[in-house]
Amino acid sequence: MEWLDVKIWLESETGLDRDALHIYGALFIQFLLAAFFRRSIGSIWPWFAVLLAAIANEYLDYQRVGETEASIALFQAEGLRDMWNTMVIPTALMIIARYWPNWMVGKAKKSDETQNNAQSENQLA
Repeated sequence: MEWLDVKIWLESETGLDRDALHIYGALFIQFLLAAFFRRSIGSIWPWFAVLLAAIANEYLDYQRVGETEASIALFQAEGLRDMWNTMVIPTALMIIARYWPNWMVGKAKKSDETQNNAQSENQLA
């Protein structure tokens, strides 16, 4: 079974179009490798794995491009869109996790901060 056949099968079985499969595939790879290697989403390595997978996918797609200028131009346009769809969310997640890790966590309530400070003082005493 060729790579294109696998992609067509995934598309028909999931009911998702290829653009959505790029997005979900990228997130799956990023989270799976971050968990497997016990790295943060803010680490460059899960993001880099997604980039390598996207490049490999485009390389395999390129193997099926015809030799006419029209087919090459179509491949280039599709390839750029595929790379965009694949990389935008993993890149955003990596940047947020790296530079603003507490952004979506929320702030501690005033009473929680007071209680934590009191516990810290008791441990020091």
